[in-house]
Amino acid sequence: MKQSSLFHKEPWRPPHLGQRIVKTTVAVFVCLIIYYLRGYSGSSMPTESAITAIICMQPYVKGSRDYALNRFAGTFIGTLWGLLFLTLLLIPGLAHRMVLVYGLMSLGVLCTLYSAVLLGKADSSVQAAIVFLCIVITFPEIETPFLYIGRRILDVFIGTLVAIGVNVFRLPRRKQRDLVFFVRTKDLAPDRFSQIPSVALFRLNYLYNDGARICLMSEHAPAFFMLQMNRAKVNVPLIVMDGAAIYDLEQNRYLEVQHIAEEDSRALRRRLEELGLGCFVYTIHNNKTCIFHQGKLTVSEKLILDTMKRSPYRNYLEGENYDLNEMVYFKIIGDQEKLTQVEYQLRKTLPKNKLRAVARAQAGVPGVYGLYIYAHTATMEQAQKRLMNLLHQLEPQLIAEPVLLPGGYRTENDAIQVLNTLLRRYEPVALLPRRRERRPTP
Repeated sequence: MKQSSLFHKEPWRPPHLGQRIVKTTVAVFVCLIIYYLRGYSGSSMPTESAITAIICMQPYVKGSRDYALNRFAGTFIGTLWGLLFLTLLLIPGLAHRMVLVYGLMSLGVLCTLYSAVLLGKADSSVQAAIVFLCIVITFPEIETPFLYIGRRILDVFIGTLVAIGVNVFRLPRRKQRDLVFFVRTKDLAPDRFSQIPSVALFRLNYLYNDGARICLMSEHAPAFFMLQMNRAKVNVPLIVMDGAAIYDLEQNRYLEVQHIAEEDSRALRRRLEELGLGCFVYTIHNNKTCIFHQGKLTVSEKLILDTMKRSPYRNYLEGENYDLNEMVYFKIIGDQEKLTQVEYQLRKTLPKNKLRAVARAQAGVPGVYGLYIYAHTATMEQAQKRLMNLLHQLEPQLIAEPVLLPGGYRTENDAIQVLNTLLRRYEPVALLPRRRERRPTP
């Protein structure tokens, strides 16, 4: 039996270099080139348009437009109050009374913030106050206020146009119709009882509708897929039960199942009885998942059973009247310490290289884990190969392409990251050299 993954941790990987970062870098470079063409250089080179480009660069063009409008409104309000402040400094002797000057600056910030709110531009109020301070705090060096303010407005205008222009620009792309993408459902939703976030579902269905072939892989039975993603427009069979089965959602049937061998089922069942352990037994009978319980129920098992029974997609049956030839996996419930000992005892006495064990936390039951025992061939990697073999019967040119989230799911942004990665691989930039075609998975 292979070692349990109870204490397994994902290796750290650096985050992807996102398109927004690249576009922001390009926008700043364009702004600096414009500065150069305008005759600026050295320490006198302004940075307003570059800063504006950084602020306005958003994941979507609409976001850039909204930020641009706020930036313009804030700049306009801030420059008006800044111009008024610089005009007051023309009063003889006032510019040399610094305490009074700083008091007027602070009052100007108040007026700037309040006027932005008064004009219904609350989102621009902070920007307006920043522009005001940038203008007035350098007042001793300003000899021509109108020229200075005009340049600031022009800088903001340039930075905004560059940000929107770079964001709108799209390199030509080609769609990879021959790729089959493999995505884990645990990378798209926090747990098996939670639905995929609506934003992620929209992107997923966009890819499905565009013709992308995406196989969703779940650690659990198809019933949990019905709960998590019942609105997903799936076009490729699912990999379920941690790689133990392939399920066709359109035909509502299992295409392939990796059962535990009968002699291994008998040996495992007998060993659990010797250890005095109860367990859930998962079988597939007539294309339906049937779950039996063996032994006395513990409090944790009873709690999990009561939760699971509410689903209309599973059949929980009393007794032990299951066919050993239909056995898919055993599930033992307990805390980490108990399951570590159980896994050690089973590994000592059961045949090696015939069974695989993996431990997972039980959603909705804090501190409770499940030890899942499968046939050694029931893995996600082997299931991908078996599914590709099925698909190759009709389309031999197809190529497998896993898309995995580095690290665990934390927020819906992680689901978006997975789907954005998938989109980049599905629609790579056409100017890049074509990827070397890999031979179909055997």
